[in-house]
Amino acid sequence: MNIVEVITLINQMQTDGVIERYAIGGAVGATFHLEPISTLDVDIFVAFRQEPGSVLISPEPIFDYLAARSYRVEGEYIVIAGWPVQFLPATSPLVEEALADAVIIPVGEIPARVFTAEHLAAIALQVGRAKDKARLLQFIEAGVLDAERFQAILARHGLVDRWTQFQRQFLNDDDNAPS
Repeated sequence: MNIVEVITLINQMQTDGVIERYAIGGAVGATFHLEPISTLDVDIFVAFRQEPGSVLISPEPIFDYLAARSYRVEGEYIVIAGWPVQFLPATSPLVEEALADAVIIPVGEIPARVFTAEHLAAIALQVGRAKDKARLLQFIEAGVLDAERFQAILARHGLVDRWTQFQRQFLNDDDNAPS
């Protein structure tokens, strides 16, 4: 499986106007800021193009573009260079902000747009599954979060109480937590 091929294709889709902008999120996005972790798929968050005269957005242009290049669909994924890739819309203000504020991180010589560590951590807190809480702890333990930026994101998206609860549950006497 070759992530460089995936990123190269996604960048080409942006150049060709199939998607407006993208950013890598989820577990693969986290690996740009943390130690590599095992994951089964690549989550690509995209700003879908709205068709003229339509109020609906559709992933159809993405699927058409990739089908024309012989990529296969498996369930909710499109397999690219051996990776199951899922194209996801920004479905909340937090994810929209994460998409807009994504950073460019080189993968070899290829630029990749990736959610910031602070946005990935805030999304993990918001989603709140066990694996998300574990990822949030990884961000804290790795010391990669800018505390001021993280707190501002939490405040903008109504996550301060959830963060306080998380701290009580997991970080009682931990000096590593961004305050």
